[in-house]
Amino acid sequence: MRGPARFRDTMTSPLKTKNASSGTGGPIGSIGSIGLIGSGGAGGMAGARGKQKGFTLLELMIVMAIILILATLGAARYEQSIIRAHEAALKHDLFVMRNAIQQYTLDKEAGPTSLDDLVSAGYLREVPRDPLTRQKDWTTSSDDFLASPDQTTTGITDVHSSSDAISSFEGTPYSSW
Repeated sequence: MRGPARFRDTMTSPLKTKNASSGTGGPIGSIGSIGLIGSGGAGGMAGARGKQKGFTLLELMIVMAIILILATLGAARYEQSIIRAHEAALKHDLFVMRNAIQQYTLDKEAGPTSLDDLVSAGYLREVPRDPLTRQKDWTTSSDDFLASPDQTTTGITDVHSSSDAISSFEGTPYSSW
């Protein structure tokens, strides 16, 4: 038969349709077969969306929130690594300058009067910049003690950063390092 009779043969009562999972007729099978559970039938949610491609606004918002959280964590880690790098550079510069002061004092039998004396004598290529202040403004200290019995005059004995900031990792002022 063609036309309406054929249409009538395909439309069955909800109680007479077969359940796709168990093969038996019943109301559960009929609800699933007409797509009310969301099984992809004509009346389900997937059917309403059809063949549209893309993401919903909620999905995009969730992804953006996750990206924002990860970016925030990454930025905090980046800032911490920058601070650690500046502190490591400061410790290295202080070690090199203190070593140059000691070598100068032992070789010349007199302490340097300024950090420029270390450069002119060849113990340093140049006075390094303080990684925290980004200036060549080191704080020097002089003591009245002599480093060796042959030393005749005193001079600079130690060098410190002129930064007033406090290390967030060690909890001590940079000027005390």
